[in-house]
Amino acid sequence: GSVGLITYMRTDSVRVAPSALEETRAYVNQKYGARFLPPRPRIFTKKAKGAQEAHEAIRPTSINREPEAIKGYLTTDQFRLYELIWKRMVSSQMSPAVLDTTTVDIEASLEKREKRKNGGTSGKNEKGEKSYLLRATSSIVKFPGFTILYSEGRDEAEDEKGKGLLPALAMGDPLELLGLFPEQHFTQPPPRYTDATLVKALEERGIGRPSTYAPILSTIQERGYVEKDRGRFCPMELGLLVSDILSEHFPTIVDLGFTAQMEEGLDRIAQGERQWVPFLQDFYEPFEKTLQTAKQRMERVKVMDEPTDEVCSECGRPMVVKLGRYGKFIACSGYPECKNTKPFLAKIGVTCPKCSGELVERQSKKRRIFYGCANYPDCDFTISDKPIPQPCPECGGLQVMRGNKMARCTKCEFSGRLEKVDREALKV
Repeated sequence: GSVGLITYMRTDSVRVAPSALEETRAYVNQKYGARFLPPRPRIFTKKAKGAQEAHEAIRPTSINREPEAIKGYLTTDQFRLYELIWKRMVSSQMSPAVLDTTTVDIEASLEKREKRKNGGTSGKNEKGEKSYLLRATSSIVKFPGFTILYSEGRDEAEDEKGKGLLPALAMGDPLELLGLFPEQHFTQPPPRYTDATLVKALEERGIGRPSTYAPILSTIQERGYVEKDRGRFCPMELGLLVSDILSEHFPTIVDLGFTAQMEEGLDRIAQGERQWVPFLQDFYEPFEKTLQTAKQRMERVKVMDEPTDEVCSECGRPMVVKLGRYGKFIACSGYPECKNTKPFLAKIGVTCPKCSGELVERQSKKRRIFYGCANYPDCDFTISDKPIPQPCPECGGLQVMRGNKMARCTKCEFSGRLEKVDREALKV
């Protein structure tokens, strides 16, 4: 029969039952040996103020159910999620990794160059030579510890250039300068949020709960406040407009600390440490004044409609793209006289290989993006990978994106690298 594989999945607690810790430590000792087992169980404290401690942390119900052993009973997504939970639970009770860091200081002399240039030397070291101090650093893993099982990925790729292992060196070894590669570094703006980094920021500031993170991410996209570009959230015009208006008229409400303070007050009410009537009164009275002031002073801003090349089928007037509560839709420009509307389909400039119609971007009930023919239901062609306008160079068939730099043909399975000009066109 069915069996539960993980504990309660909507908690942000880090507390683990003693029985689960004992089971995990026994597994680590049997699987990896005593070297990978710390002397005492590793106990974690709650990572965010106001974390829900009524439930345990998310963990496997039995650590002995290895992911590979139950892979055949799970979907791909279920397996990947269970594997992540299982690995993090096991690695949390393993010894830390030990790294050896080596730093080499290199004295680079410019004696020959200075002699050729000035006919002599202008020294700074013991030999009277002008020199510079160069430094190289390298790290090697002396003991892998928990990283033998799990290593946390990064949302932002780091520059690994020049971070390779150093060769064996001894004090006083002569080195030859093979080349200099000067680089100028500028102050970079903070990276845009991804799903993971935004949830992490909300968590650190005590905003929301695990059960509300997914609705937050979907709502800001559905209402047109942000859009995703290569996995990162980019603000849209409507989002900037709404943010500016709310910040101007409701500065205390849109403050980052407001939600955390409100949730802390509600928790204290639930624990019987505070009365709910005075608490709500302290909030509502100044808020009501702010609201009335905003109604009088706030300008009504209307988002401009986007023109289209479509014509209304009922009155013949041009159709325009409007922005509603649930996203974009197409409506007659003659509203309210004509109330004809239709769904907005994001065209991607690719022809359907089945009926020569146009492929558009769609969203499933689970909010997953896929691509289908605009002539649906007459044509039922769909594909999950993003199609690209360039036809296959081998057979002329439909190509789809594979990552950010590769394309694959759906007809002959040809696979090739996208040229830079093609990638730039796809961004537009």
